[in-house]
Amino acid sequence: MMRLILFSAFCLIVASCQKESQVDRATRDGILIMGNSSDPKSFDPQVVSGVLENNIIRALFEGLINFDQTVDLATPGGVAMEVTPDETATVWTARLRPGLKWSDGEPLTAEDFAFSYERILSPGLNAKYASMLYFMEGAEDFNLGKITDFTQVGIKIEDPLTFTITLRGPTPFFREILKHYTWYPVPKHKVLQYGSIDRIGSDWAKPENLVGNGPFRIKSFRRNDHIEVERNPYYWDAENVSLNGIRFLPISNVFTEARMFRDGQLHVTYTAAPEVVDLMKKEDPGSLRQEPYLGTVLYRFNTTRKPLDDPRVRRALSMALDREALCENVFRGYEPAYGMTPPMGDYDPPHGAAFDPEGGRKLLAEAGFPEGKGFPRLKLLIASRESAATLASAVQAMWRNHLGVEVEIENKEWTAYIVATQNLNYDIVAGGWIGDYIDPLTFLEMWMPGNGNNNTGWESKPFAAKIEESFQRTDAAERFKLLGEAEEILLADSPVAPVAWWGKNYLLHPSVKGWEPLLLDSHPYTKVKLVPDPRPESAREGR
Repeated sequence: MMRLILFSAFCLIVASCQKESQVDRATRDGILIMGNSSDPKSFDPQVVSGVLENNIIRALFEGLINFDQTVDLATPGGVAMEVTPDETATVWTARLRPGLKWSDGEPLTAEDFAFSYERILSPGLNAKYASMLYFMEGAEDFNLGKITDFTQVGIKIEDPLTFTITLRGPTPFFREILKHYTWYPVPKHKVLQYGSIDRIGSDWAKPENLVGNGPFRIKSFRRNDHIEVERNPYYWDAENVSLNGIRFLPISNVFTEARMFRDGQLHVTYTAAPEVVDLMKKEDPGSLRQEPYLGTVLYRFNTTRKPLDDPRVRRALSMALDREALCENVFRGYEPAYGMTPPMGDYDPPHGAAFDPEGGRKLLAEAGFPEGKGFPRLKLLIASRESAATLASAVQAMWRNHLGVEVEIENKEWTAYIVATQNLNYDIVAGGWIGDYIDPLTFLEMWMPGNGNNNTGWESKPFAAKIEESFQRTDAAERFKLLGEAEEILLADSPVAPVAWWGKNYLLHPSVKGWEPLLLDSHPYTKVKLVPDPRPESAREGR
């Protein structure tokens, strides 16, 4: 009933009587207003792991390599003028721009990068995304405490503006990896002001203390209300930044967000629910964006809990998912996932996730639960979002109808949901994975033993061996073959059940320029401009 009320309210929006909307005013002031789902877990780029945090981090910090405005695989320089490989693509040299500064005016040097990499890899920090740096020689051993001397890790400072990174093996796509925020620098002088290098929850990352090197800096933060950033005058390319600021709004309800967009309170939404997509196609197709997005919707199984410790049970639950029906009735613009990894380039994932309810019932019976008899009532954890609840209800019905299995849907707000997932405090949990870079490895390496984003308790030596072997291959075909074999192991053992390959549905105001489709949806804010809405007033009011 609540869902119907919310959607009805959205459909019955009337034109505002104000002459100037919030968006019109913000456009004139050069302030981009974005829906961003929820408050961030932290502003520290080395402890967060979510998309909504990434949206904010990219405004406050910048790495060696930037995202391009239109070309997914382009690698324009960020704080580095260049990052160049040796002939084996194993040793890379980074040359920083001269005169770089933090947002408090302090100089930024190669030492900050060495400090940052040591910090995120320090075992005491327990950074969930530390594995992103495992490409660097010795990084994994240092992070796992197998070595304690950071000089054994593959970073060497040549001078204040130059350092080299030695990788564990040939990595021709390393520039693409450097776009990820785990490789961004943090300010050594500020971090140490508030404690040791590996202090968890350090006050340096509080909004009032935060120092970054990105195009913006925090102006104000009110929990459950907004985060606003303003131009950073010390940013190396400040004169070419058009926006004066960005306001991120933590709107968790997708219908509330759509209503705010239609009321002229948002330039861009975080997402758009299927009902909103259908309505906007009729009423305002020019504001609707439906784009490819490098991501997978999935369910994680806690393999440390019975009966989910049995791969037959996990496989049965996966086989009972009618992915075609889910994509047709729950999503818009998504594709049924037959593997964990979306197809990209020359990599086509194994077809290991299929709807086979009869096969699922057989496996469940072999595991001791014929027709679901005796199967315990498990909980399905979701974040408190309308779209997650809709999917969960459909999946709940499929497991009941096809396997005779009952699950209880459990809602948690975003931060509590993340904590429960990371602590394995769940039976089954809804989730998703957005690629960190454009290569199948980003969807597979996370399932390695000890990876901070695994969050299933699952380990497989054969899987890990295939992944490790792929690190030594420079030939793309050989590499993809090994990664495909690893993915076959993953799908057969089913610590996760892939559901759909993501499509990005959202609403974008016509006044936003320089916001082009990108597979990772990481739009460089430095290229975004706001111009007055060219549409007539009646169209802007949603009539």
